[in-house]
Amino acid sequence: MIRDVAETRRGRPTMNDVAAVAGVALKTVSRVVNNEPGVNASTAERVHAAIESLGYRRNDGARTLRRGRTASIGLVIEDVADPFYSGLSRAVEDIALDEGCLVFTGSSGEDPSRERELVLAFCARRVDGLIIVPAGTDHDYLTPEIDAGIAAVFADRPPGAGPDADTVVCDNAGGARAGTEHLLAHGHRRVAFLADSPSIFTATERLRGYREALASAGLPYDEELVAMGPPDRARALADLDRLFRLADPPTALFTGNGQTTVATLRALAAATAPVLRAVPGGPADRHAPPVAIVGFDDFQLADLLGITVVAQDPARLGRTAAELLFRRLSGENGPPQRLELPTRLLVRGSGELPPA
Repeated sequence: MIRDVAETRRGRPTMNDVAAVAGVALKTVSRVVNNEPGVNASTAERVHAAIESLGYRRNDGARTLRRGRTASIGLVIEDVADPFYSGLSRAVEDIALDEGCLVFTGSSGEDPSRERELVLAFCARRVDGLIIVPAGTDHDYLTPEIDAGIAAVFADRPPGAGPDADTVVCDNAGGARAGTEHLLAHGHRRVAFLADSPSIFTATERLRGYREALASAGLPYDEELVAMGPPDRARALADLDRLFRLADPPTALFTGNGQTTVATLRALAAATAPVLRAVPGGPADRHAPPVAIVGFDDFQLADLLGITVVAQDPARLGRTAAELLFRRLSGENGPPQRLELPTRLLVRGSGELPPA
């Protein structure tokens, strides 16, 4: 029978409160809460009734600290608002939830100093492990943390100088090579490459794949056809303006990530919209001819717009990195691994247009 206990205490109910209400020993409550054997059914039922009436919740923080772990990991990505990293983050959270862990997430904004501040802030909170999409190229600051026992996995890009660590990336060069070869197979010989800043690993790897495709086709690499920098509509307009003013302009575009593809499509729409072409000094001078386009990264509505893309799987990337991290936390040893995930070409129409 459950005892009546006056509501005189303040704060959250404790196991002692549950024991008092249920009329059992503290150890009995502990066994019920932790699903341990040795408690008969009627006693367990009283304890559960007391837990329900009090609104008791197990203190997982104290429990995990006694075991030497905090049941939390840190995740540092480029931008939580980017759909690619949203997919990656959700996959990490799903794996962590299955492991009974919380995820602390922060965005570096491609700033190496902010990346370092976030990582060290998570370490100061004694997270058990880290998944990092690196913004910088120097990770020596992580050496003391890894030596102290924190596990780390790098995702999407490899670490720079510093300790060896597990890494999960996608086949950036292979995907860009396949996308460029697709355009070449449809008769294009002047393919422009538009991508993010060359300081970013994924951008340089995709440039490498683009160049490999040109070389395999016996075509020269022309720097005039390459435009790299932070993706936004104003930059895309300027890049297209320059490209289409060339004496031998491109007939096809390969865009190096989702944000660049979207910015390029918006710039192309502005440059071809009749009402905008009528604006004095406006996009009339930037009139864009019909061009084929293949983008690296799938994005929302790309299927409805008919945009051919080289798709990577951000959820698989996040899931693979998280699974690798938790294997390390479970005691798996061995040298650091580098895993490379495949990409796939999704043919939808924009990459199959013939040269104008």
